[in-house]
Amino acid sequence: MYFYFDRCLCVLQKLSCPVSDLLLDHMWSKNPAVDIPTTRLTPLYVVNHGETGPIRCNRCKAYMCPYMQFIDGGRRYQCGFCNCVNEVPVFYFQHLDHMGQRVDFYERPELSLGSYEFVATLDYCKNNKPPNPPAYIFMIDVSYNNIKSGLVKLICDELKTLLENLPSEEGMESSAIKVGFVTYNKVLHFYNVKSALAQPQMMVVSDTAEMFVPLLDGFLNNVTCQLSHDPVPLLSSLLDQIPDMFADTNESETVFVPVIQAGVEAFKAAECSGKLFIFHSSMPTAEAPGKLKNRDDKKLVNTEKEKTLFQPQKGVYEQLSKDCVAQGCCVDLFLFPSQYMDIATMADVPSHTGGSVYKYNNFQVETDGEHFLRDLRKDVRKSIGFDAIMRVRTSTGFRATEFFGAIHMNNTTDVEMAAVDCDKAITVEFKHDDALSEETGALMQCALLYTTINGQRRLRIHNLSLNCSLQLSELFKSCETDSLINFFSKSACRAILNQPLKNVREILVNQTAHMLACYRKNCASPSAASQLILPDAMKVFPVYVNSLMKTAPLVGSTELSTDDRAHQRLAIMGMGVEDTQLLLYPRLTPLHNMDVSSEALPAPVRCSEERLTDSGMFLLENGHSMFLWLGQASPPDLIQSIFNLPSLAHLQGNMCALPELDNPLSIKVRSIINGLIEKRPNSMKLQIVRQKDKPEMLFRQFLVEDKGLHGGASYMDFLCYVHREIRQLLT
Repeated sequence: MYFYFDRCLCVLQKLSCPVSDLLLDHMWSKNPAVDIPTTRLTPLYVVNHGETGPIRCNRCKAYMCPYMQFIDGGRRYQCGFCNCVNEVPVFYFQHLDHMGQRVDFYERPELSLGSYEFVATLDYCKNNKPPNPPAYIFMIDVSYNNIKSGLVKLICDELKTLLENLPSEEGMESSAIKVGFVTYNKVLHFYNVKSALAQPQMMVVSDTAEMFVPLLDGFLNNVTCQLSHDPVPLLSSLLDQIPDMFADTNESETVFVPVIQAGVEAFKAAECSGKLFIFHSSMPTAEAPGKLKNRDDKKLVNTEKEKTLFQPQKGVYEQLSKDCVAQGCCVDLFLFPSQYMDIATMADVPSHTGGSVYKYNNFQVETDGEHFLRDLRKDVRKSIGFDAIMRVRTSTGFRATEFFGAIHMNNTTDVEMAAVDCDKAITVEFKHDDALSEETGALMQCALLYTTINGQRRLRIHNLSLNCSLQLSELFKSCETDSLINFFSKSACRAILNQPLKNVREILVNQTAHMLACYRKNCASPSAASQLILPDAMKVFPVYVNSLMKTAPLVGSTELSTDDRAHQRLAIMGMGVEDTQLLLYPRLTPLHNMDVSSEALPAPVRCSEERLTDSGMFLLENGHSMFLWLGQASPPDLIQSIFNLPSLAHLQGNMCALPELDNPLSIKVRSIINGLIEKRPNSMKLQIVRQKDKPEMLFRQFLVEDKGLHGGASYMDFLCYVHREIRQLLT
């Protein structure tokens, strides 16, 4: 079951079974990740019952929804979740028609729609006070490497325009979000940009052991009005000055935990929630809370202790996550490492506060600058809610038991998030522990209490009703492979914190074999034991599982960076269904033979080396990486049209963008690439690869049907292995 902030995509199939097809040519017709979504989601209806607040069941506290059955002429209603009979409030009374349905059924979103919002009353607010609008604090590491690389200047130049486009509530002309700035190395610098000042003022906090914010008035400001004034407003002046202020710095040591603590303290003082944008480039080695030491050890790979490489260091980091969630402080981390940073620990706070972690290895402004800026723009502008708490209620017979995502939990039922945005998904596992009725089905309600970017407290409600069946064949027929593999991915990524990788991989294979054996034994027609029988609804499950076991966290190779493995593990934990699909089975698209006059995208092909041709040009992307592969026999006219070069031999190896040429093929290819980059949650840096060049090895890691470069079977070998396991289970 998956819940998104901007929509509801829920699937319940814990017991479902997978299937794979020996021929995957039809895979993409089943895979929604292939078609780039272009439809804009309709804003949810907002229901306001005034001071009375949302109507709820007296027993189970479920919110009014289409599953409530009105009785006694409309004066009472029976809860669909617990069957409790409740009185209808006087203001909410309405007569029933001859079918027993309220006559205002279609006028009330909460009775006729699956998803809607309630305006929350003061009872749902902290200290019974309406919340203030959230704030964004930009915290920039101004140590030696970041200054010399040009990163600090790049960030400051971008923020001058980016702050004019902060997210705002639907229908509002300007954003209510306030903004503050902090720079840091071994000490922290806070900036007062109150409009009454002639120049920005800097205040330094050098005592990082007991972090505090030296000012409140003038630190967090509404930037909309400031940026519109002439002459140059204070914020623009500050952003111009920051690179020059630290131009001669030699300080290379940094702190980290005190930076986040400063953000939490600022939000506490302002009595608001918000987000920290932290731009950091090295392991925090300065003497301060949260100081880290290098614990990277390749000797631990493929041993019982390998799990410690993924485990965050406890103590101050664990408490910091709790403090952030309690205050509604989300942390987004932009990392620019040149060596090991211990991302497993540093990214622990973002992974529990609804935040994101972006990573740019060996960052160079010339080649990586635009990639980073696209991520920053998306991150600042995305739809988001703050200080959120979620609960999932169910009808009798089953219950929610496990939750996966960028979340924090103090108990077994309440999912807490400092922030929740449109790119994150929460996966919920349900346990079936009592009889379910085919007649009434299984009902679920997800209630998310959060603060909008305008500072209004709301309840977002998602309702779902699923059919129940006594026939196992019906379960297999309705099973959602895409959702199931998302669940398996997150379960495996959580399991590697506590179990050896070998055990986790064995569990994945055993679960796959047991599900397929169950289908073969109970649902399939009799056939020869040598024949592999797979359910029709799930023809791609084995290829997904095999690909999952070849991902960086699960592959167990000393050639892979520990930080890269930890980063991908954390990314998977917050992914939605489509993002997981694309990560595990990248989109490989031939571009050399497409119809440039057609608006339709070329059809993807199977992700295998055998689909590449020496004279072809293929685009591969998985939502995080993007490659343009060129065969060694690519025609000169193709190279001329795309690169304005006479032949492939003239192509420079470090090119990361296509030249803008005025010909149909160039325009079409650039349109496809830009469209994909724009529509994926993360930006992707284009890497141009020539056949048989050294960088091609990186490209081949993503051909998931082939044997893995760092270990892992080909799809066909894995399928044969699973088939043998199934036969053993059935004998």
